[in-house]
Amino acid sequence: MSLNIKINENYFNVKKNYLFSEIAKRVNAYKTANPDADIIRLGIGDVTLPLSPVVVEAMKKAADEMGDAATFRGYAPEYGYDFLREKIAEYYKKFPVNLSAEEIFVSDGAKSDVGNIVDILGDNEILIPDPVYPVYLDSNIMSGHKVKFIAGNRENGFLPMPDGIERRPYVIYLCSPNNPTGAVYGRDALKKWIDFANETGSLIIFDSAYEAFISGDYPHSVYEIEGSKTCAVEICSFSKTAGFTGTRCAWSVFPDELTVGENKLSFLWSRRQATKFNGVPYVVQRAAEAALSDEGQKQCRESIAYYMENARIIAAVLKEKGIYFTGGENSPYLWLECPDGMTSWEFFDFLLEKAQIVGTPGAGFGDAGEGYFRLTSFGSRESTLKAAERLKKLL
Repeated sequence: MSLNIKINENYFNVKKNYLFSEIAKRVNAYKTANPDADIIRLGIGDVTLPLSPVVVEAMKKAADEMGDAATFRGYAPEYGYDFLREKIAEYYKKFPVNLSAEEIFVSDGAKSDVGNIVDILGDNEILIPDPVYPVYLDSNIMSGHKVKFIAGNRENGFLPMPDGIERRPYVIYLCSPNNPTGAVYGRDALKKWIDFANETGSLIIFDSAYEAFISGDYPHSVYEIEGSKTCAVEICSFSKTAGFTGTRCAWSVFPDELTVGENKLSFLWSRRQATKFNGVPYVVQRAAEAALSDEGQKQCRESIAYYMENARIIAAVLKEKGIYFTGGENSPYLWLECPDGMTSWEFFDFLLEKAQIVGTPGAGFGDAGEGYFRLTSFGSRESTLKAAERLKKLL
């Protein structure tokens, strides 16, 4: 007998095949047919290096504390322990950006925050860059919101701008360095978005999860741009900065100046988190605190340099072959144009079958991603060098 209840039918509007599930399905089919194949995975952006020693030691110490009645801790504060919120505020000062600890909310991942922020927003028109990280789009579709795309393409360097967009309020998603394209907004370009948002009363949700990979003169935080505290929420993460993809810790910034009428947006977020979230474990927050220490940042930068050398190795092949790409300099992602007019899924199958390399088809990130392909630099040095040799022979 079927249930006689109402369901959220907006879920049926989300693409049936999740991008990475479809990739896994094709790779598994290939492995079944070719069990001895040496497959190199440059698709999903998961890290491969271990946690830094200072982070591991902090976790061990915190675990010991949890085993002692005198230092045991139960539920974590919904917004994060003060020691971590203060450490994150201190981290921002190097940009330099001044934030109070109370404006910072610790969570279990940037993906969670990006997906959950729709809970506190009403039925707004949404502006999303295309190509785009899927959670931006899917979370809004699940909530029944109207989405308008702003196309990234070769002409604008995959950095869409507000030029020509009708002046009215939106919720705008920006990601810099961008996932999947690796493109980075400069200060002048980001200022145009900030001015647009303030002029129209729009909210920018700024995803800076990859800011630690920036080496050039680009803003690491949206709050480096004048006027941003009245129009932008920033979401950042330890996942790629400190290798926390399996450890899970991130934060969101809701400046006090960010208001809707007389109401601070931070009040809504704090209410949401207190109701639906029980906080990040103490052991993980101590690890995150250690990652932001002077020694922790030094060790994290060494891991980031390792991944960026991998990116340089892949980029060198693409340059040698005359293949257009973005990213790879201030981002662990390389976004390349598929050769010979192949579609992105055709190129996926071609790479898998001819070189046993797994990447990510651009079409999975939106219509504007068709004809492009994402490779990541998160593999080992050995596998990256091997992939580079295979690409040289194939392309």
